[in-house]
Amino acid sequence: MEDVIEQLRELNEPVPVPLELPDEDLLVEIEEQLLISLPHDLREFLLKVSDVVYGRIEPVTVTDPNAHTYLPEVAAQAWNDGVPRDLLPVCQDGRDYYVIDIEGQVSLWSADEGDFTDATWDSIWHWARDVWLEG
Repeated sequence: MEDVIEQLRELNEPVPVPLELPDEDLLVEIEEQLLISLPHDLREFLLKVSDVVYGRIEPVTVTDPNAHTYLPEVAAQAWNDGVPRDLLPVCQDGRDYYVIDIEGQVSLWSADEGDFTDATWDSIWHWARDVWLEG
């Protein structure tokens, strides 16, 4: 996990209006909006690297309700598109979603298939390494 965080910090691209990291209070508000608890790994991810901008992958964020990566909006769209309600999107990629379950496993949900692909990662940190950093 620390290696992935360090790598993301090094690769963070400068942007005109940088994102901010959330605090615990904001994450509680997000959980109340979603009516679902954030998995531990997603919570850590949001607290530590949700301000990183790198490459074409754009993981969810929680500090700017107007951002196209705003977790409550991405989740509402994912659920509307057929993603099971007990899963939270980590990232939208075209029409597909990388989603996380309460145990922290990340899977790829395909809009074309209306179901999951065989792609899974043991944690959001494995996903960040394999998809965000190396993808």
